[in-house]
Order: sequence, then C-alpha cells, then structure tokens
Amino acid sequence: MAKSIYVGNLPWSATEEQVQNLFAEYGNVLSVKLVNDRETGRARGFGFVEMEDPAAAAAIEALDNSSFGGRTLRVNEAKPRAPRPRY
Repeated sequence: MAKSIYVGNLPWSATEEQVQNLFAEYGNVLSVKLVNDRETGRARGFGFVEMEDPAAAAAIEALDNSSFGGRTLRVNEAKPRAPRPRY
C-alpha cells in the first residue's frame, strides 16, 4: 500500500529529482511533488513523496532530522489535509 510522506525544511534549491534520489535509497519512489508558492512560483521548502510501505517507514526513520543541502529535514507520514473554509 502506498504511503504519502511529508518532507519539510527542504532547501529552496532542491529539485524533485534530488528528492527522489534521496528517498530511492530506501525503496521504490512512486511520486515526488514539491510545493511552490502560487503567487511567486518559488519553492516553499516542503513537499510530498509517495512510496510503498514498508520502504516508506524505513525512509521516514532514516531521513527525519538528517541533513540535506545544509538543512535539517523534517520527515513524517503526511496527514490528510484539513478542509479549508470557503469565504
């Protein structure tokens, strides 16, 4: 079963390919989506990686608090997004 992993505190220069290569050490990466600011188009420093379990659990365990591009990563299982109120 596929798991979505939240990856935070990424360097703004990180590419989806670099993140995929980082996680590929722990198993098959199904997808990588880095989040960009809607207004500016610049990276927001976080994203999501989709992997099969148990590779996802191994990647979370190994990469949380690890250094990548001079920054300490925050890696955990992604929580479903809370619905946003409509105005």
